[in-house]
Amino acid sequence: MEVVRIFVIGAGLRGMYGYAPYIHENPNLCKVIGVAEIKKGRRDLFKQKYQLDDNYVFESVDDFLSLEKIADAVIIASSDDRHYEHAKKCLEKGYHVLLEKPVANSLDGLVHLNELCDKYDKQIFMTCHVLRYTKFFEKLREIVNGKGLGELISIQHNENIGYWHYAHSYTRGNWRNSSDTAALILTKSCHDIDILSYISGSKCKKIASFGNQKYMNNANFDDNMSENCLSCKNEKDCPYSAKKIYIENSRDINHAVHINPTEENLLDILKDGPYGKCVYNCDNNVVDNMVSILEFENKVTATFNLCAYTKECDRTIKLMFSKGEVGGSLLKNEIRVKKFGENEEIIINPGINIKGHGGGDLRLIEDFIKLIKEGRVEDSRTSVKYAIESHIVAFAAEYSRVSESVVYINEFYKEAIEMTEKIEDTLF
Repeated sequence: MEVVRIFVIGAGLRGMYGYAPYIHENPNLCKVIGVAEIKKGRRDLFKQKYQLDDNYVFESVDDFLSLEKIADAVIIASSDDRHYEHAKKCLEKGYHVLLEKPVANSLDGLVHLNELCDKYDKQIFMTCHVLRYTKFFEKLREIVNGKGLGELISIQHNENIGYWHYAHSYTRGNWRNSSDTAALILTKSCHDIDILSYISGSKCKKIASFGNQKYMNNANFDDNMSENCLSCKNEKDCPYSAKKIYIENSRDINHAVHINPTEENLLDILKDGPYGKCVYNCDNNVVDNMVSILEFENKVTATFNLCAYTKECDRTIKLMFSKGEVGGSLLKNEIRVKKFGENEEIIINPGINIKGHGGGDLRLIEDFIKLIKEGRVEDSRTSVKYAIESHIVAFAAEYSRVSESVVYINEFYKEAIEMTEKIEDTLF
């Protein structure tokens, strides 16, 4: 295979800017040949940006899927609730598939995805668990496996969402309400759960979680505030001001607000759109802080802290061994190693730390293309088959939070399978 032909479903931030640029910049390896996107503005921009033929530009995914196979692979970056459906249909057509996370936003979807993995085991079926492709987490795993600090005992992992990122995505944005998407720990952090398993080298045995929507909620809205930031007299003193987040700072998320995020266009859309709303007057219901305690089958323990109220968007971690400790920051691209009985602290800078999850985005799409070209289906480091495990743990974490109970993962998944079978027996 000389050039891998790629079709993209969904021209949002991930589809437009996450993976397609690498494909476009490596025409000797791969080529974007088409797109399906429901929003005309984004569809037209994608067509122009990647110089597509009109015949391969679709408003409806079904129109694309009604054709005979026109590409080698599909990148699925559609809305979370369509991931399972789109993946199933693309696999049935014979495409290799790269599926954005979460791979499904329901437990029954995970059950059926597992069946699809077994049925289409000759096709590459990967998910975007990009953290596995960062030099940072690769190095941490190397340290664990090298045994130079003895046995890994416990992990403290923090997903520092960032106050402005949480306000954008989980208070005003597409992932603000679990009834429309899913719980925060699934939509934001299923790949953090995955990386804990990746580093510990074991499956999660049980989990207990605690969390709530403590601050960004309607209870904190008062008469001195306005429903829209642009007309609020408290705007200048509010860190969550839409004007501060989108107008005064140039960020990639501005492209989610408007396809051409000039100041004029942003101001115009913030006046009436959801991204201009007061964070204390939205219909969000996902937690803004959550702590999970995990025990793995190899007896490694971990805490996972997921919180909106941080200045930086970063992942920080601490590993505690029998003969030392390791701390690190993905954003700083820095790992600090301290061995017991020695005064010297070793500082490691693992490697590339470019935009896109510390270089993980770039290395993931690079590997996806390489695996297709070489036909190495079994060598995918982010197979959906693996990803299902972390998604089940994320669902179990949310169930634990709501039910105030400790959840055993194998029992939880077994019950999910049984429930899915009962429902299908009733329907069919």
